[in-house]
Amino acid sequence: STPGSGTHWSRASMAARTGLSKSTIGRIWKKFDLKPHLQDSFKLSTDPQFVDKVVDVVGLYHNPPERAVVLCVDEKSQIQALDRSQPVLPMMPGMPERRTHDHYRHGITSLFAVFNIADGTVIGEFHRRHRAIEFRKFLVTIDKAVPRELDVHLVCDNYATHNTAEIRTWLAKHPRFHVHFTPTGSSWINQVERWFGLLTDKLIRRGVHTSVKALEDDIKAWIDTWNENPRPFTWTKTADEILKSLADYLAKINPPETPE
Repeated sequence: STPGSGTHWSRASMAARTGLSKSTIGRIWKKFDLKPHLQDSFKLSTDPQFVDKVVDVVGLYHNPPERAVVLCVDEKSQIQALDRSQPVLPMMPGMPERRTHDHYRHGITSLFAVFNIADGTVIGEFHRRHRAIEFRKFLVTIDKAVPRELDVHLVCDNYATHNTAEIRTWLAKHPRFHVHFTPTGSSWINQVERWFGLLTDKLIRRGVHTSVKALEDDIKAWIDTWNENPRPFTWTKTADEILKSLADYLAKINPPETPE
């Protein structure tokens, strides 16, 4: 339940409702690991092929095909070139880095990136839009970069531009490409999304850029530095473990009704 006068309980509001002391409420919350002030997000996939897609993609991670590369591909769209209205104040002893809350927007770009699960290397390409035509151009870039004797297994999401008639026609003319779609609403299973998280944390979120070109140049330099010492991710969970974890969670939030 909620307090009625707000979205979540405080120790004071629950103490007032129950007649218990605030310290007692605090001990109960600690005992049962309840934290009303925190909130997390989630999204359960409604993909009817969820199980098959998880088994397929995770199977690629654990047992990649011979004479082939497994590449995770996606676009990080709407990356903004932001400049602060005043200079950033550097970190000092006892004081964190400080920046103004307001900023100037200097345009946006989209980064198309592919992450090689075997060695962690990344290929990146910028486009100001992210339509099927830009995705096809990036497929051409991948085709040129991967040795001709290797098959290419692409892991990507169900974004509309990845499955248009234009893209299907291009793939039909390049039979060494094999596309594996992740379940809808399950970006966590695509390893390039983890790499995007590092890029955002290390460069984009706190970056200051006075133009789109400056932003793109910085990201290119970051990718070059990454590729000097690439770090592949270690995928530990099997498909069975992922599906069991999800089933256990669903059972916890939807317990069976007790017969009267």
